[in-house]
Amino acid sequence: MHLDPTSLRLFLSVLEEGTIAGTAEREFIAAAAVSKRISELEEALKTTLLTRTNKGVTPTSAGLALSSLARRALHGLEDISIQMSEYSSGERGIVRVVANISVITQFLPKDIKRFHVQYPNVQIQLEEKVSTLIIKAVQENAADVGIFSNSYSGDNLQVLPYKKDRLALIVPADHALLKREKIKFEEALDYDFIGLHQGSNINHIVAHAADNMQRNMNIKIQVTGFDTLCFMVDAGLGIGVLPVNIAKLYSNIFDIKLIPIDENWAKRNIDICMRSKESLPSAARLFVDHLTMEQ
Repeated sequence: MHLDPTSLRLFLSVLEEGTIAGTAEREFIAAAAVSKRISELEEALKTTLLTRTNKGVTPTSAGLALSSLARRALHGLEDISIQMSEYSSGERGIVRVVANISVITQFLPKDIKRFHVQYPNVQIQLEEKVSTLIIKAVQENAADVGIFSNSYSGDNLQVLPYKKDRLALIVPADHALLKREKIKFEEALDYDFIGLHQGSNINHIVAHAADNMQRNMNIKIQVTGFDTLCFMVDAGLGIGVLPVNIAKLYSNIFDIKLIPIDENWAKRNIDICMRSKESLPSAARLFVDHLTMEQ
């Protein structure tokens, strides 16, 4: 059995008007067409829905039951239309985002919170990855939007600027280097380091800097997270490198201090990448607009 929403709407209109002629005038349709729709509805349901008199029509008990069911069904169809229009406009949907830990820790919480104030029905699926895997995920359409800290020189992704940050040296609170307000990285290479995991953008940057200075970087311990790195520095096992904002946060928790690194390479650009803005789902496009407008 296939019930036509138009027939259900006309049936409800007949009940409200009390006559087929009144419905025909209200709906701008011939009275014969209205009568035919009602008859087809009764035939499909195999029951009489209206009692017809020379004064108009009244619903049968089956007609009364159908009126309640029809209103619920038509409201459900309207809800489908409204929700689908919200998906089309981007007000409802899912945005798949991959970002590195620096971005997630420093910037995204506040930006996502502001985004959700405007678009509460958009779900952000956020996954942490290192920068090289972020680019790969976007290229392979495993993510809509990637946010990363290293430069991208390819031509198959669109890249937009997002934020900037700066790297700092973190040392135990009693360390000899604390006499310096800023430090050249070469001076720090005389000490043991707590390094981040392979694939980390910070790990790559500091290793490249040491190579350019033709110096060895003695990584005594390698860890997988910022908090673990700070635990190790706090214990006096070595020094490390973190973004300034994150180092400030952890300095309130651990007995560590930060020293800004006075090198151009210590200033990082953080970018947003996507296959192309035009190809993004509407919700993802709104999210990218929000992130870039925040600058």
